[in-house]
Amino acid sequence: MSEAVWIILGGALLTYLARCGGYIVLSRFERIHPRVAAALDAVPAAVLTTLVAPLAFTGGPVELAALVVAGLVALRSGILQMFLVGAAVLVLGRYFFG
Repeated sequence: MSEAVWIILGGALLTYLARCGGYIVLSRFERIHPRVAAALDAVPAAVLTTLVAPLAFTGGPVELAALVVAGLVALRSGILQMFLVGAAVLVLGRYFFG
């Protein structure tokens, strides 16, 4: 196998182990402190921000258009629709405008 495949498999394994480890640690507690629960609730937004922020500052017009359209869809729909529409705008924009 190529080096890239090993890197992908290793990353997948480490991600799985990290998720399992977090679940095992949290399952040992009867109650989770409200601050810990609030921090865990903030993780998805933090991850999304780390994916979107660099593109918002370094992307071209096509990427910015995809972000704006995805943001507008997010105001009216769910996350799946937002992702699909944003990805479609990005793919079509890159296809037609380079």
